[in-house]
Amino acid sequence: MTARRVGLLRNQRVIVPVMFVAIAFIVIVDGAITIVALPSIAARFQLSPAALDGVVVVYPVCLGVMIPASAWLLGRFGGRRMLVLALAVFTLASALCGAAQSLPQLIVFRGLQGLAAGLLTPVAQGLLFRTFSQREQVRLARFTIIPQQLAPTLAPLLGGVLVTSLDWRWVFLVNVPVGVVAAVFGLCFLDEHREQRPDRLDLPGLLLSGGALGALMYGVCAGPDLGWAAPPVLSALGVGGVLLALTVRTELRTAQPALRLRLFADRMFRKAGWLSLVGMVPVLGPLFLVPLFVQQAQGRSALASGSTTFVEAAGVLLTVQVVGVLYHRVGPGPIVGVGLLGVGGVNLLLAGSDAHTSLWTLRLDMFLLGVAMGGFFMPVTVASLATLDRADSAQAATLGTVVRQTGSALAPAVVTAVLVFGTAPSAAGHPPVSAYRLVFLVLAAIALLTGLFALTLGRPSPASAAARPPVSAASASRPVRALPRRIRPTRPRPPHDDRAPVGTRGSTP
Repeated sequence: MTARRVGLLRNQRVIVPVMFVAIAFIVIVDGAITIVALPSIAARFQLSPAALDGVVVVYPVCLGVMIPASAWLLGRFGGRRMLVLALAVFTLASALCGAAQSLPQLIVFRGLQGLAAGLLTPVAQGLLFRTFSQREQVRLARFTIIPQQLAPTLAPLLGGVLVTSLDWRWVFLVNVPVGVVAAVFGLCFLDEHREQRPDRLDLPGLLLSGGALGALMYGVCAGPDLGWAAPPVLSALGVGGVLLALTVRTELRTAQPALRLRLFADRMFRKAGWLSLVGMVPVLGPLFLVPLFVQQAQGRSALASGSTTFVEAAGVLLTVQVVGVLYHRVGPGPIVGVGLLGVGGVNLLLAGSDAHTSLWTLRLDMFLLGVAMGGFFMPVTVASLATLDRADSAQAATLGTVVRQTGSALAPAVVTAVLVFGTAPSAAGHPPVSAYRLVFLVLAAIALLTGLFALTLGRPSPASAAARPPVSAASASRPVRALPRRIRPTRPRPPHDDRAPVGTRGSTP
């Protein structure tokens, strides 16, 4: 191996993005590929597909439970150690899922996967934000977003091939070689990275926040299947709401909280968080609704559905290249605002579809949706960190992951709730075309409102950012006092012909 290649393998500005891309791809594919295997799993254990809801729901629930602890674990044990450990646990859990002999075993091992994934994503993002400046993150996102967009579109196709050609177990076993390679690569080449070590563990905050996110995730994910009025769903949402209120109260009164909610005192971080939460609904909603529309309302095959939504990724990849150039010229506000307004416009176009709309028309709409979506994901993420100190990157990544995961869970929940509302009880679970149109109109309205709000995001001022320290967790909760300017006495300059001692030229005496 040449010295140049060795240098690249030791360059953390190369290693960290590679690890981030690999982890994002693994986690996204694993979250989407399981849906394809559910009918085969049901046949193996002689159950109905509806009885397998636990396999799907346990993953986001455990993921939500683990996310709040990721920032503390990163600061306590270091990024390299946590990434490699989480990859090892994720790989082991995947192997155990593939070897499961009963449904309870599969649910337990699937939950273990979710716990590992809840640690992988925020830790990898924290390392990425810590390694690169804001301008570098914008340029880097033009490339790191490619696998993140390809993963959810390739996962159903890959799952179909594995289930059809081999067995449902390979949907989980395919993670094993990829996870082993990623873990060995990180162990060999990723340098240890430590945030400022926390003095103590905020155990009450971790328990409250983990319980709140887990309960809310269960309620939101199980609501569409069990019904929003089902006692388990209502109980989970109620308990989750109470625990969330207690979490906010506890974390704001704790000196070193597990979740630094004081970061939301920063205007840019707060607005970007709201956009990530609410904007995810109209952005991701069509990705859940269009496949249902193609298969149920139009009676087409799953292959036709997959080929229709696949073109959305091409639109995103096209736009994000332009966004990377425009971001520092116009700021995140206009880009995100125009992108969300475009998402609203595409949802209005989709609202005009009916049972006879051609697939090529729907594909064009999905491509335009991807073009508009390209102005949402990356600018919102980068803008959320624009005015924060790098020392807060791990905590900011954790909070950002919490917000994005919640928004991602809300998208199918809103779609399903509106779809059920627009379907008559006599329809027996087969929504009419008018119900799909209603959902598209609701998504369009949400997108238009969030787009107008995004226009107020503005842009961080380079001059002000250079003139004052970024907002950190310590400064977000207390007023800043103006310090008196210290006047340093001037020292007489040496004669012109004096020479500084060797090795000290240019130094201050």
